[in-house]
Amino acid sequence: MAVVGAATFSLFFSLTFYTPTWVEQFAADFIEHEATTRIDVVIDSLQPPSGEGTLSRVATALYNKNEAEIQRHRESLRLNVHDQLTDAIAEIRNLDCECRDKWAQWLKDGTATHIRLLEQGNDRITAFIHATYAEVVNDLKRDIRIFTATNALVFFLLLGVAIFKPQASLQLFVPGILLTAATLICAYFYVFEQNWLLTIIYNDYLGFNYLAYLGLVFGLLCDIVLNRARVCTQIVNAALNAVGAAASAVPC
Repeated sequence: MAVVGAATFSLFFSLTFYTPTWVEQFAADFIEHEATTRIDVVIDSLQPPSGEGTLSRVATALYNKNEAEIQRHRESLRLNVHDQLTDAIAEIRNLDCECRDKWAQWLKDGTATHIRLLEQGNDRITAFIHATYAEVVNDLKRDIRIFTATNALVFFLLLGVAIFKPQASLQLFVPGILLTAATLICAYFYVFEQNWLLTIIYNDYLGFNYLAYLGLVFGLLCDIVLNRARVCTQIVNAALNAVGAAASAVPC
C-alpha cells in the first residue's frame, strides 16, 4: 500500500513540473469556471474612486445618482467579456501563443496581473481574461503540488515505518487503511468527478480538513514509532473484538 500510494502521488507531483500543460488539460472545465467566477467578481466590484478628495466625492455623488445606468453598463461589460471569453481562453491555451510566456514571466516575477476594466476595449478585455486564466492555473498548480507532495510524503513515512518496524505490521494497517481509503476516494473523483476533486484541492476550507485527516494518519505513525503503537494496538484489538476474533495485538 505504501509503495503504490507513494508512487502514485509522486507521479502526479512530477507531472506538474515536467508536463506543466497536464494541469490545464486535466482541469480545463474547472479552470474556465473559476476564471469566469473571478472575472464576474471583479466586474461586480467596480466602484468609483474612494477617499475624501473632491474628485472622490463628486464620483460617489454621480455614482449614486446614476446607479441604474452604471449597472446597465456593468452588465454590458459582463456580456462583452463573456462574448470574448471562449476565444481568449482558446488563445492562451495555444502553446505557441506568445501571451503564455508573458503571463508566466509576470507571475514568476511576482508582478500584479490585475488589469482595471475601466474601458471595454477588446485588447484590454482579452488581456484581463488572459491574466485571470494565468492566475487560476498558477494557483491550481501550486495547490495540486501541495496536495500530491503531502500525500506522497505520508505514504513514504508509512513505507519507512513498515521497513524499520516490521514487528508492528498489524498496527500499521490502521494508518495504511486510512491512507488507502483516501487514495481510492481521490481516484474515484479523478476518474468520475474531477471538479469535486479539484474543489477539494482548491478550496481552503475543504483542503484544511483533508490536511487534518493526514495529520491524524501522521499521528498514528508517530504512535507506532514513538509510543510502541499503544493507540494503534487498542484500535486493532477493538476491531478484532468487534468481529469476534480470538487473536489480539500487543504493544511493540
